[in-house]
Amino acid sequence: MESFTTSSFEQELKGNILPFWSTVTVDHENGGFYGSINNDMKIDNSAPRSAVLYSRILWTYSRAFRLYHDESYLITARYTLDYILNNLIDPEFGGVFWSVDFHGKPVDDRKHTYAQAFTIYGLSEYYRATGDRAILEKAIELYHLVQKNTFDPNFGGNIECCSRSWQAEEDMRLSAKDLNCAKSMNTLLHLIEAHSNLMLAWNEPDLVKTQTALLKAFLEHIVDPETYHLKLFFTNDWQSMGKIVSYGHDIEASWLMVEAAEILKDEELIAQTKDLAVRIAEVTYKEGRNTDGSFLYELNSKELVEDRHWWVNAEAVVGLFNAYSISGKEDYLNASKACWQYIQQHFVDRQNGDWFKVLKKNGTPSNGTYKVGPWECPYHHSRLCMEMAQRLTA
Repeated sequence: MESFTTSSFEQELKGNILPFWSTVTVDHENGGFYGSINNDMKIDNSAPRSAVLYSRILWTYSRAFRLYHDESYLITARYTLDYILNNLIDPEFGGVFWSVDFHGKPVDDRKHTYAQAFTIYGLSEYYRATGDRAILEKAIELYHLVQKNTFDPNFGGNIECCSRSWQAEEDMRLSAKDLNCAKSMNTLLHLIEAHSNLMLAWNEPDLVKTQTALLKAFLEHIVDPETYHLKLFFTNDWQSMGKIVSYGHDIEASWLMVEAAEILKDEELIAQTKDLAVRIAEVTYKEGRNTDGSFLYELNSKELVEDRHWWVNAEAVVGLFNAYSISGKEDYLNASKACWQYIQQHFVDRQNGDWFKVLKKNGTPSNGTYKVGPWECPYHHSRLCMEMAQRLTA
């Protein structure tokens, strides 16, 4: 079995993931990072550059610098930050555009709450790494904008999307595969994650109140108390839409909920989220685990989507280890180790660097998929390595 140690995770991070993203993906001619690179390393600069990609790169290198104090990580973080400030932040209405072209001009100027959340996440991490107060102020300003324009005072939670000028939108979908809904698990989960990171930099009563209410709403409306899967799409008043099971989001949420409760220092929420984390992990372990150690993507209309996705398996390693840490159940530890072994053997691209993002059922790279793209970024697998290195050291 591949080594399951602090050094093995840090070697993957420092020796593969971070060098790839700070060299291969940089667009030296136009600035920023390429919009897309496929598995054959073909660059497509016509692909839009998403705020999600850039904010996640900012978070990745900011956290890496905070943990390891390597100046090269800070250089990449600053480079990414400059691009976000100069191209993705809307100078007229505030907030970040969904995407821009390689000239830095808006392609999709919607203000999707998901993109705002990840920008808060990245900006707050840059502040934590550098102490740059001006960047923290930008994160706080964005937090207030999101609350002012997307918070639902009637039913709680935040709506999915607004227009550039923060007006209501008819089509609020996060992506083409999602339902057009008022609220979604995915957006609210990552807004919780953004609030958690912002709290570590700016622990103000207003933010504590906002985060507590949002986490409670997530636990009440999104976690299904009968199946311990997450419901994915909702009307304004929390009526569930659709029947998709997302194993990746289930296991990712299991540990992010505990993290949020612990940062809040709310003992009741800590106990509740830890109990749920183990219950969710058990369902993911029983339903989503393959015999080869990998984890399934989702169950859609009662049909399993059997492609293996990088982010799902990255989150499975952390989520199962988290469940093991809470419960002491060895099955979760063994499943976490087996998934890491599968990742090392199949997802890691030994020839060109970084990871393949989607694999076929047999473990070979799926044709026509991106290595770099609007969603294909270093966040999930770099976070896996940093989380596990810290957890194993602790």
